[in-house]
Amino acid sequence: MKNFTFQNPTKLVFGKGQIAKLSNLIPADASLMITYGFGSVKKNGVYDQVVDALKDRKYIEFWGIEANPHVETLRKAIDLGKENNIDFVLAVGGGSVLDGTKLIAAGIANDKDAWDIVLSGYAKEQINYASVMTVPATGSEMNSGAVITRAETKEKYSFGGIKYPYFSILDPEVTYSLSEHQVACGLADAYTHVLEQYLTTPNQSRIMDRWAEGILLSIIEIAPKIKANPHDYNLMADYMLAATLALNDFIRMGVTEDWSTHMIGHELTALHGITHGHSLAIVMPGTMRVMKEQKWDKLLQYGERVFNIVEGSDSDKIDKAIEMTELFYRSLGLTTRLSEENIGEETIQTIANRFNERGFALGENKNVTGDVTKRILESSR
Repeated sequence: MKNFTFQNPTKLVFGKGQIAKLSNLIPADASLMITYGFGSVKKNGVYDQVVDALKDRKYIEFWGIEANPHVETLRKAIDLGKENNIDFVLAVGGGSVLDGTKLIAAGIANDKDAWDIVLSGYAKEQINYASVMTVPATGSEMNSGAVITRAETKEKYSFGGIKYPYFSILDPEVTYSLSEHQVACGLADAYTHVLEQYLTTPNQSRIMDRWAEGILLSIIEIAPKIKANPHDYNLMADYMLAATLALNDFIRMGVTEDWSTHMIGHELTALHGITHGHSLAIVMPGTMRVMKEQKWDKLLQYGERVFNIVEGSDSDKIDKAIEMTELFYRSLGLTTRLSEENIGEETIQTIANRFNERGFALGENKNVTGDVTKRILESSR
């Protein structure tokens, strides 16, 4: 196990009716701005709950943060925040609203252009921010990372920040209004988050392995049940908590990580608008096929412990584990091949060129270059 330092200061406020606690959770002297997407919170009742909880507080609102938040939009929110001396931002919505809010919090705190903050990879200054989450998927509610899109150049980059959410409210009842596709992409996102931290170097930590496998098994178990009954509170509670635990730093303590699938998926989203979780369902099986030799021991362990694959040669067992992974994504109702989304060689070459130009060397061994990325995408056709 590698040396590590762990800290996660986010207060997680979980369960029915917890939005009512908002006023007590936000500091009394906060100068508050609330950020939203495009209005789904008004349809599912979350907006009314927030307004009621904050009826005795003063605040301003900013609407229009996109799925895959655009830096062009976030600059406007930053300007509004500075004009009103905002020192606390509350994101109400899904992971994209919160990701955008993390950049808003950084932009308000200093004079750098928002895109320069993203390109720096790390925001050293941020005002406090918090969230009311409506879509389980990204885990953004309990980590310090975000992913931002620059629409004018069709680029998408991640960055981290010095602060974690001050608190995050997760009420599983708000998930009842999600579409089947949103739930599918959320489950795929959470599942892949775990794989990016788990399918790397063997024999690093029994604790991290078992914790990761527990989340994977839980997602596999609840996915078909959610499809049959998306208004089951306990199922949606497990889904919501699984998405949080998949990316709140708990399963990566002292272990190597991959994230090449995510970086490739970001490009598919930037170039073609594919929902993030869906892009991962397309790329991850290809990553597993191309990096099979490197991930050999961990793939064997994954196949045995998660899918109970114990018969056949080691190579056959690994191939079966990869097949079962792709079948899981497809069971959610997602396509898993580029050809199914009419994405061909031009996009593959564009992404490979971008990675080579940026000097990317991704994965747990820093060997997923643009050329290897091309092989992964060709395997995903």
